[in-house]
Amino acid sequence: MQVTSLLSQKSGEHHHQHDDHCDGCGHDHEHTEIRLGQVLVGLLFVINSFIIHYFFENGAVVGDINAMIGAVILGYPIVWTAIKDLQKGRLSTNELVALAVLASFASGEYQESGLVAFFMLLGEIIETRTAEGARASIESLVKLTPTKARRVNGGKEEEVEVKDLKVGDVIRIRPGDNIAADGLIASGEATINQANITGESLPVDKKAGDEVFAGTQNLTGLLEVKVSRADADTTLGRVHDLILAAEKTKLPIMRIVDQYMGFYTPLVLLVGALVWAFTQDLSRVITVFIIACPCAFILATPTAMVAALSSAARLGILIKNVADIELSAKINAFVFDKTGTLTTGKLAVSRLAPQEGIKPAELLHMAASAEKYSNHPTAKALAQLAQEAGLELTEPVDFKETAGKGITARLGAETLTVGRANWLQENGLKDDFMSSVDLSEAEGYSLLYVARDGVFVGWIGLQDQTRAEAQESLAALQDADIRRIAMVSGDREPVAVRVAREIGCEEVVAECLPQNKVEFVHKLKAKGYRVAVVGDGVNDAPALAAGDLGIAMGAAGSEVAIHSATIALMNNDLRRLPFLVKLSRQTRSVINQNFLFGVVFVIGGFVLASMAYINPILAAVMHVVGSLLVVFNSFRLVRSGEELEPFLQQSEQASDEPTQSATPKEAVQPV
Repeated sequence: MQVTSLLSQKSGEHHHQHDDHCDGCGHDHEHTEIRLGQVLVGLLFVINSFIIHYFFENGAVVGDINAMIGAVILGYPIVWTAIKDLQKGRLSTNELVALAVLASFASGEYQESGLVAFFMLLGEIIETRTAEGARASIESLVKLTPTKARRVNGGKEEEVEVKDLKVGDVIRIRPGDNIAADGLIASGEATINQANITGESLPVDKKAGDEVFAGTQNLTGLLEVKVSRADADTTLGRVHDLILAAEKTKLPIMRIVDQYMGFYTPLVLLVGALVWAFTQDLSRVITVFIIACPCAFILATPTAMVAALSSAARLGILIKNVADIELSAKINAFVFDKTGTLTTGKLAVSRLAPQEGIKPAELLHMAASAEKYSNHPTAKALAQLAQEAGLELTEPVDFKETAGKGITARLGAETLTVGRANWLQENGLKDDFMSSVDLSEAEGYSLLYVARDGVFVGWIGLQDQTRAEAQESLAALQDADIRRIAMVSGDREPVAVRVAREIGCEEVVAECLPQNKVEFVHKLKAKGYRVAVVGDGVNDAPALAAGDLGIAMGAAGSEVAIHSATIALMNNDLRRLPFLVKLSRQTRSVINQNFLFGVVFVIGGFVLASMAYINPILAAVMHVVGSLLVVFNSFRLVRSGEELEPFLQQSEQASDEPTQSATPKEAVQPV
């Protein structure tokens, strides 16, 4: 029987009686219960006929009537679906099953007809439930977003439909509530479980100014969120659209199967005719028709795809087209962007170099306190490290900031000057204070110099930190037989070389414009490589589109990442990449196993049926067992990546922190 499912078509016809305008019908719980009830009633009549025949010598007629009723109840949906197929001009394997049931019934084998229909329906229920599992995951995703929200207007709270929310509205999120729209926290602090969006195992602490996503859950604290995206435009809405798009796409092998299924049924009918011509045994012909239903063969790819998509989504990997799962197994070259991909894209303190007599923590305290009210990235990096080190900042007085140079401020009776070297010189510093610096700004370091009351007290080095897991992830890709790994960056060559050295990337191309990145990808493809391009989805969009596979980092909230890449990582953990390669290869292996089993099952079944080694009932049982084996084999993939989660949950948040490579304890140590 086809995976399109005769039972689902039956439920669809029922639904059409209520709505003539719908294009297709799904399955709901009520329809499933009715179908199962009908199947069980039919089975009871067949079982009753066996009991009557066994215990009552004169009950043959009554037993036959029971068997006939059971066969009609069980066979009706099969025959009716076959008729509907023929009316639509479609010849499928449904007709083979219907012929087998009708032939048994016409020959007076009512019990056999009923049992064959029962086992075929049982196999169909298994297939339908498998498909419904994929749809249920989508439905549960949609249900993550509440239908109503508490909008705050003029200090008053009103309950509104989520679809009526607009950008700029302020909504109130209570502890335990699911967030109704994407937005920025206007006030409040809370712990948010956003695993369904980013794949993060641990809840994340959020405060005013942080972004939150629709469908994530507020575990603690009262929040007021200013809406930035609502309804279908939210990150969750786009994720939902991606999953639907992936479900509708097919692998090349699936399209080939669809193409040849139109020839399959006539071929089986011809085989049945030959068996009849040589044996004159109707039972053998019926068995051939039953065993010919290629459910195991047809289920081989879809079940593996559902399992692989589920496993990837659990770790925050969104795949737009299921064909990309197959393609990922063939990738042998990776091209990485640098900023925001292999690095965090945020400045972090990497060196504290105080003068003699000054402690590192004291230097950090002075600089962070003086820059407390600055919005410059260096000020944010200092504040972050000071917070992690547990330093209580002093309130600055007479704070003045000169754009691009630095700041001056008073801390108590002391005057602090923090900024570039020329800023300190402009403020009267005469000493040769730069002689102790052993870092070069040409290699991507930002240097801050600190003076107290006109006396130089130390310097601070900051840099765009490499991701903690970058080196490990690239090594894992090499272990997975990725033949070429390159970093292509628009940054200066010394900066790119330093980052490549830190992460163990041997091939570096620096000072590239977007078109240069595209040219590099095309050159790799011209040499026969299958190239995956990994970027942050903003300035890397042309290169992402140029690769065989485009993988966008940190797609949560990024419009460009969602649209420019074929695969989107909902967080910034590079360990997802070797896992994706591993998953795709496992999926390909499982599909091949399923196909081999399906082919052997059908061909072996033909031989056994034509030689009368199996009867129609046994063939129906084999049909169910074959389908189950394929389903169970495929769903081994669901557990892929489970070994990563305990490890990831310890470091997942760390990979996004700008100061992780210079921990508070390390950063405040003397040089």
